[in-house]
Amino acid sequence: MKRLIPLVFCVLAACAATTLAADWYHWRGPWQTGVSPEQDLPSRWSPDPSAADNNLIWKAPYGCRSTPLVMNGRVFIINNVGHGITEQERVMCFDADTGKVLWEQKFNVFHSDIVSVRLGWTNLAGDPATGNIYAHGTSGLFFCFDRDGKILWSRSLTEEFGRISGYGGRICSPIVDRDLVIIGMVNSSWGDQKGGCRWLAMDKKTGTPIWWQEPGGPPNDTFYSTPVIATIGGQRLMIVGGADGGLFAMKVATGEKVWSFQLSTGAINSAPVVDGNLIYMGHGVENPDNNIQGRVVCLDASKVENGKPALVWKRDGIKAPFASPILHEGRLYMPEFTGRLHCLSAADGKSLWKRPFAYGREARGSPVYADGKIYICDVNSRFLILQPGAAKCTEVHTQFFPATDGTTAVEINGSPAVANGRVYFATSEEFYCIGKKGAKPAPEPVVIEKVKEVDPQVKAAHLQVVPADVVVYPGQSVTFKVRAFDDKGRFIREVKADWSLPTPPPPPGAVKGPPPLNATIEGGTLSVAAKVNNQQGYVLAKADGLVGKARVRVPARLPYREDFERYPNGAVPGGWVNTQGKYVIATLKDGSKVLKKVNTKASPLVARGNAYFGMPDLKDYIIEADVMGTKVGDDLPDMGVVANRYTLILAGNVQKLRIVSWDALPRVDQTVSWPWQPNVWYRMKLTVEAKADHAIVRGKVWPRDQKEPPEWTVETKDPRPNIEGSPALYGYVTGIVGNTPGTDIYYDNVSIVSNKK
Repeated sequence: MKRLIPLVFCVLAACAATTLAADWYHWRGPWQTGVSPEQDLPSRWSPDPSAADNNLIWKAPYGCRSTPLVMNGRVFIINNVGHGITEQERVMCFDADTGKVLWEQKFNVFHSDIVSVRLGWTNLAGDPATGNIYAHGTSGLFFCFDRDGKILWSRSLTEEFGRISGYGGRICSPIVDRDLVIIGMVNSSWGDQKGGCRWLAMDKKTGTPIWWQEPGGPPNDTFYSTPVIATIGGQRLMIVGGADGGLFAMKVATGEKVWSFQLSTGAINSAPVVDGNLIYMGHGVENPDNNIQGRVVCLDASKVENGKPALVWKRDGIKAPFASPILHEGRLYMPEFTGRLHCLSAADGKSLWKRPFAYGREARGSPVYADGKIYICDVNSRFLILQPGAAKCTEVHTQFFPATDGTTAVEINGSPAVANGRVYFATSEEFYCIGKKGAKPAPEPVVIEKVKEVDPQVKAAHLQVVPADVVVYPGQSVTFKVRAFDDKGRFIREVKADWSLPTPPPPPGAVKGPPPLNATIEGGTLSVAAKVNNQQGYVLAKADGLVGKARVRVPARLPYREDFERYPNGAVPGGWVNTQGKYVIATLKDGSKVLKKVNTKASPLVARGNAYFGMPDLKDYIIEADVMGTKVGDDLPDMGVVANRYTLILAGNVQKLRIVSWDALPRVDQTVSWPWQPNVWYRMKLTVEAKADHAIVRGKVWPRDQKEPPEWTVETKDPRPNIEGSPALYGYVTGIVGNTPGTDIYYDNVSIVSNKK
């Protein structure tokens, strides 16, 4: 049987090609195509341990919604655990031979509209060079674990970069390549990062940002397309779908956009498959040039004109919004959302066969090809083994999973992982490993491409400033490096540069931009002034006729106070995250400056939001702010303050005061009646006393022109405490109808002080 040899994956050594056993460290397998080299896999099996010849190696009482990883004798999944106030997300590690749980790491969910049943829907990413595992949690926590579960580093993408989680579980899975781990997101940060679809590359060992890229237009929705890495035309590319319906290619090492192709009118969720110069991709919504839903394309990325790859062929009407295709021996297996399976000629897109309802009624997980069989899952409780042929596809085996409690439906949303003679997959309730007893791993190794050396004297075509995005506190300093790359995106050398601090561009409606950073830079070392909070700006490096840029944020130290008087109308406070397009500085009739929630866009992605103004590691503080809301028709807004990932909310239409954490569930929800009036200023106060085993969260509200009451208005105890978190202002505008603005929310006199006496 012909084997597909990948062009390029992760590099372990620069001097020679390296080989690995066929572990499953990418969610689509080591070749990123949904194809495994494994042989002698089962055609039948049973989850009943007492059944004869059941081919069941082990099962464990843990479910998940995504695809397992298999590396170095261990299996890894991400899922949820607990119920109600104890519910969390977690990463688990099992012994690949026995199913024994080796370790688990639990973490809270917060600042998200994603509901409980959609936790753990991102796929983990593995690094075969180090054995480390990367996990993107629902709340935006992004972890690097070693093989034994130790957290090597973590970032809070939501609080640091304004990542938006959406409401349908649509958040992106990471990918590891060489020294980078890369994650996609829809975010709104500060400065030049207004609401957009972006990718962030970080140093895989430290989490340091290396580059940002925003290759497309405004997002149509949140998305979860996972990148594929391939070398085409001498360029190492990351190829991925975006939130604006585009398919993009970027140089992996630099993030530079190479080409784009508008595939869909909606966000792209599936992943491409690459074979040499050819790229295969599908989607499931309306096409950009007709009203037909669904399209599959083949693109030739070696033929790029005007920034667009050549279209080899297209097939309209195949709706594949979620699952990704298989490519094997000249056949493209394309699963539709409704459970149909299409087999197309990879050369011209012609239909070879189609099986209506081949494997179910609803398809989210992607199929896997191994040992001449297709392993595929139906969302509605079925795991199927199919035998594809040249003219038809035969169903070999189907396994149905009844609910263990007799009521809750069992779902299968992930894809199988095939490694070392075994197939691993999970339902929403259980985790299975199947295989023939005594089966041996595939003898054929995965080929890892060696790094080709570049002449260090070649002309530079791109400058990269590292760190690309950095936080520096008042009085501190940071040193940048400048890296030169050739026109193929290959690293050449580090270079010396001339440095400057540019004036940022003006905000919308302003005549001039904010001042440059209150800092000095010499020889690549930036030193920030000691008494300035909440700055934002850039450093520029010039060398070899090229310019590179890095983003610098100077967050607040405690104590911190902000009355917004120093900012022009239309701007947002310096260094505040997730405020772009959602909040603006405005002047009231009395001449005072306030922060105002934008009230002209009904989308929940804009109408609701937190404005973060501190780092996620802050703790032991009290936040206070003045808030005022207006009434439109029968609607009042929701408004509040955030501390330690808990939100104190004046809920307008229900006239309640709430402490919540995790918007969609909510996991924590302590609510009392609290009637409040429009056009009246109120003072809100929130503090958290967090310990290892619980947190006491206390909030109070009173009219601003009255004396602060001695007692807390509402308080709660959380047995799964949020130990730390960025302070923020919360707002949710209601009453927006068409072009008619909704309710207003105003904020003033914000303060953060320590709660330690």
